[in-house]
Amino acid sequence: QSGARINISEGNCPERIVTITGPTDAIFKAFAMIAYKFEEDITNSMSNSTATSKPPVTLRLVVPASQCGSLIGKGGSKIKEIRESTGAQVQVAGDMLPNSTERAVTISGTPDAIIQCVKQICVVMLESPPKGATIPYRPKPASTPVIFAGGQAYTIQGQYAIPHPDQLTKLHQLAMQQTPFTPLGQTTPAFPAFAVLTVAGKQRSSAALPLQAITIFPCICPGLDASPPASTHELTIPNDLIGCIIGRQGTKINEIRQMSGAQIKIANATEGSSERQITITGTPANISLAQYLINAR
Repeated sequence: QSGARINISEGNCPERIVTITGPTDAIFKAFAMIAYKFEEDITNSMSNSTATSKPPVTLRLVVPASQCGSLIGKGGSKIKEIRESTGAQVQVAGDMLPNSTERAVTISGTPDAIIQCVKQICVVMLESPPKGATIPYRPKPASTPVIFAGGQAYTIQGQYAIPHPDQLTKLHQLAMQQTPFTPLGQTTPAFPAFAVLTVAGKQRSSAALPLQAITIFPCICPGLDASPPASTHELTIPNDLIGCIIGRQGTKINEIRQMSGAQIKIANATEGSSERQITITGTPANISLAQYLINAR
């Protein structure tokens, strides 16, 4: 219907890249249809939810890093102009995506705001072509996390935890008999090969469990090697979202620190900036879990 050429990358990864090619009008029409489809899905999911406020539609664009400077503008002037003229939230990631020279640009808002925002981003990209060769981001297949609740093993698929074969459940039970729990927040042990989960509400061993109902507690499992060396990752978060990550008197950020085992520092607000820097330090697994929990908030 849009007249654009649309390619979707293979499906054995947690993320998939949708590439839209064609004249600008065809691209805008395709983006409009995608944005309205996402909004329809949000509306449908809210009919079974107790939430009162409707979350915005969110798209994550993959943009060559050499074009991100033009998109941000001098002192952030261009990105501020795009935010103000479209009403969309726009966030350019500080780091390049793994094994690539591209960065993620996250857009959220109403479908109309997103379409106007994509138009303006396309204009900037046409005016400032990429410099040098671009190494495209390609999501890697991820090993599916295995989690445990009520003595049953589950794997994560989308927003649900699906029951896993009995062998893993038995392995987990054996590990739990041999190993005591680590106190929450203790960072010395290696991040576990499994996490133990408690599930709120009624236990249903054969049914899929919604992920919102799951609480994660790190544990030690026997026979694990020493933890890999610590590294550091930085995120930038809009000021208007930082409160929900910190929580009242720091309760939420402390919870994320305890669950992930990572050290998390939030920079003080700087005058004139609409963003706050978050620095996460720990093993790659600690950092990944901390990022996941921050995004979930």
